[in-house]
Formats: sequence, C-alpha cells, structure tokens
Amino acid sequence: MKINIIKAYIVKEMKELVRTKLIIMVYLMPSMIVILFGYGIRLDVSHARVIIIDNDHTQLSRMLCTKFEHTKYFNATLTNISAQAALQKIKKSQSDAILIIPSSFERNLLKGQKSEVGVFVDASFPTRGATIQTYIEASILSMVQEVLRERAIPQKGMIQINNRNLFNQSMRDENAIVPGLIGLVLLIAPAILAALLIVKEKEKGTIFNFYASPLSKGEFLLAKLFPVFLLHSVNIFILFLLATYLFNVPFRGSFLLYWLASEIYILVSLALGMLISVVTKRQIVAVVLTVIITIIPGFLYSGILMPISSMDGASRIEAHIFPVMYYNHIIYDTFLIGQGFASQKTILYLGILLFQFLLLFFIGKFLLKKEMR
Repeated sequence: MKINIIKAYIVKEMKELVRTKLIIMVYLMPSMIVILFGYGIRLDVSHARVIIIDNDHTQLSRMLCTKFEHTKYFNATLTNISAQAALQKIKKSQSDAILIIPSSFERNLLKGQKSEVGVFVDASFPTRGATIQTYIEASILSMVQEVLRERAIPQKGMIQINNRNLFNQSMRDENAIVPGLIGLVLLIAPAILAALLIVKEKEKGTIFNFYASPLSKGEFLLAKLFPVFLLHSVNIFILFLLATYLFNVPFRGSFLLYWLASEIYILVSLALGMLISVVTKRQIVAVVLTVIITIIPGFLYSGILMPISSMDGASRIEAHIFPVMYYNHIIYDTFLIGQGFASQKTILYLGILLFQFLLLFFIGKFLLKKEMR
C-alpha cells in the first residue's frame, strides 16, 4: 500500500473541502435538518378547535362540556348557533370538529336508554381526523363512566382498561421523531458529499492524476472517503447532544452501540454516494440522483411517519433494501428501549449494515475505471 501517496490524497481532499467551504455543509446541514424537522413534525394532535352545541342544558350535558375544557387536546367553544352554521365553520377551516348534545341526552342516559351524540370531524387529513375523533370519543366515554360510578348504576359487562405506555411514557413527539431524524440526516449528508468526490475530478480533468498514479482503485477510493468519514464522525456526537439536551430525548441504551452503529452507517452512506459519483459524469446529476435515492426512501422507510411493521407487499421489501430501516431500529433501541447488544436482532442488523457497505464499496471499485474511455 502506498501510504505516502494515500496521505497526500487525504491532505488534498481536506484542503479542497475547506477551500470550497463544503466543510460548512458537513455540520450545518445535519444540524439544521434535525432542528427544523424536530420542531416542525407533529404526529400528535393538540388544541383541536371544537364547537359544542348543547341542546340539553342539564347537569350531565354541562359535565360533558367540561370534559373538553382545561386540556391541551381541545380548544372548545360552547355556542348556541345552529348545526348548519357550525358546519359552515368547518368548511371555512374555522373549526376542526363539532359536538352536538341532543335535548334528550340526560333523560335517556339516566334511564339506560340509547342516547346519540352528534360528532362531525374535519377529515381532510385522515390521520388527524381519526385522532380527533378518538379523543372526542374517549372524553365522552370517560364522562359516562363517571356518571355511572357516582350514581351507583350497575356496570355489568363493562371492561376496565389499565393502560400503560412503554418506551415513550410521556407520549412526546420529539422522542419518536428526533432519533429517526438522526438516521435520515446521516444517510443524506454523507452521501451527497461523497457523490461529489469523484465526479468533480471528471469535470475538472484532474482524474488523469489518478490514471497516472500508482494507486490502485481501492486505495484511491479509501483516500477519497476517509476525510469525509472523519468529518461526519463528529456529527455522531453533535446529533447526540442535540437530541438529548436540546430536545430532551431520553437515552436508555448503550452509547458504544450508538457510536458503532453510526460509524458503520456513515460508511454505508459514503459508499452509496461514492457509487453514484463513479457512474455519473456531472455533479448536478450526481447530487439530484443522490437526493432521490436517499431522501424519499429515508422518509418512507425510517419509521418516522409509519412503522415498518404496518407495511406489506412491495413497500415492505423495499424497506428491507435500504439501510435506514436497520439503523433506525438500533437507534430507537439505544434511545428509548435499551436492549443493546443483548438483542440478537440488533447484532443481525449491525451485520447487515456492514455487509451493505462492503457490497457498495466493491461494486464502486469494480465500476471505477483507471483508464480513459
């Protein structure tokens, strides 16, 4: 191995990154993505605007209305407008839901008869609409159970649920989103930078220096990737500090596992970008292709928006092809669960990530030609 020549290439790449100010992107881009999306993505629903129309004006109807007060989930407004006028407010995006309490609400409830409550929800966004509907139903059922207990009405056949949330007990969006964002940015940022390493040599014509040098193809690729790998390794600690101190995400697992998995994952990302750089001839093409290959699958298969377990068919197969699924499984374990190296699945996923790096690297080495075409 030509150590001195490899060292010269590494120094040259470092100077090039500093001269072109790409080194700023190495640290600015991942941190900005985590901060912007960490504060911007919200899966939970809070302060839903609910219009309550109370046609009963009884003690029980007022008790139901109070269930929607003093809670972060609803901004309730008690009004005497007609149902048609309330529906117009939903159409104008001035309200998210309507609750209509019928005039026979208390009488039917105390007699044990069926009592219908009207609920209209804006389902323009189905997930948000379903969540609001669930919150409203839970509030109504909670009120009914309180009434039955207070009045000693038999509750035969009723099921009491003792619910406990595991891993994310506080149900904070940040705990679910920020660890997934780490997997997303460590896939995108290193790949984009690596995608420019070789293709820019082709555009400038400096690739002929490699053609004339005694370096092998493997040594050339390692010399190109090593500086970027070193720089992005620092991001592992920066993103960890952002997650734990800025977003207060708990960390229950092994830091060694987090660091080791992140280093391997960065290698996979770099190898992917390097492969794109080998097969393309223009920098703009390399960047666009890298963005398409990393950002779209990164969001779809990172587990941020939907769990992989809920996918089926082609989407499930695609999720198992991209490295972000394996890495994010390990990341969620280190932050929220804490099984660590005791989990056989974690060890398997580490092996899969290492295999993906070796596969991408050797494909890139095979496709790289040390001659004019």
